[in-house]
Amino acid sequence: MESMGRKKPRPRRSFTSEFKAEIVELCRRGDRSVGEVAKDFDLTETAVRDWVK
Repeated sequence: MESMGRKKPRPRRSFTSEFKAEIVELCRRGDRSVGEVAKDFDLTETAVRDWVK
């Protein structure tokens, strides 16, 4: 009953510099918002925003 309505935390993932650069490039093109890019790649918006900085 403890876990009712609670999601299990996702295990921490690591990404290569190349992958991060690709995501940043997609965000900078302006076709999609940071939120849309994050959702498309199953990433958190906060992480993507940090990479763009």
